[in-house]
Amino acid sequence: MSAHTAQTELKLVGKLLLEGELHCDTGLHVGAGKGSLEIGGADNPVVKDAFGRPYIPGSTLRGRLRSLLEQAGGLAVPSELVYLTRRKGQDVRIHQSDRPGDEIGILFGRNPGRMERVVGDPMDGSAATPSRLTVYDAPLELESITPQMRENLDDELTEVKSENAIDRITSQANTRTLERVPAGARFRIRLIIDILCEEDKALVAKVAEGLRLLEDDSLGGGGSRGSGRVHFAQLRLRWRGRGYYAAGAAEAELLSGADVARLQTLANSPDFAAQLSE
Repeated sequence: MSAHTAQTELKLVGKLLLEGELHCDTGLHVGAGKGSLEIGGADNPVVKDAFGRPYIPGSTLRGRLRSLLEQAGGLAVPSELVYLTRRKGQDVRIHQSDRPGDEIGILFGRNPGRMERVVGDPMDGSAATPSRLTVYDAPLELESITPQMRENLDDELTEVKSENAIDRITSQANTRTLERVPAGARFRIRLIIDILCEEDKALVAKVAEGLRLLEDDSLGGGGSRGSGRVHFAQLRLRWRGRGYYAAGAAEAELLSGADVARLQTLANSPDFAAQLSE
């Protein structure tokens, strides 16, 4: 549990850079919205960059990690949730609290101001804190889509999966299509964890926990129907203390070619915090 207090002084101790690969074990669908539907295209296209290449938005990966950690910590319950946005039929609920030791709030940041709780009186947020975790857009590694894979794809880089929704009264099938990045594709991930006080060093283990939870869950749409199973590989963790930025000191490589289990073991080791010096 975090030892943060309301009086914790924040200043840059350093930054941890976590980079590696996200492997698609099944097809991956991160939706672009139906506004991009083209004639003859899938009902649910994937998000693509300006060059037509699929990618994983940093907000998608970051949001999924937060959601899984909130669920694991028992925070996805009405008494712990506020409305982030309220639109007709599209309420978005998210965990937020003013507790100094709330690791989710510290890791992902807390906004000030009045917020409507899902249950209970409105919350007047006063404990605004900066986010410690930054997650960048993850580009597709084009070489992971092999010539053999391309032969079986509807597009050069994606596949279209057909699904049937069955009417419970008439038994009529309603066919829908889902565009996916195929199994076997890889994306390059990059996360940065800002260490702003000594207590922040414990948050690295929380990030590793989120990544491990995701490996046994799903990313993107259609997870309950087989899409979105992923795992992480070739993880590299580097430390850049304050001296790296102020005086050109060398960075320290803490982990290379690792999986999430090794990252988690490192982050929970007794001497891990001592390796993160200014």
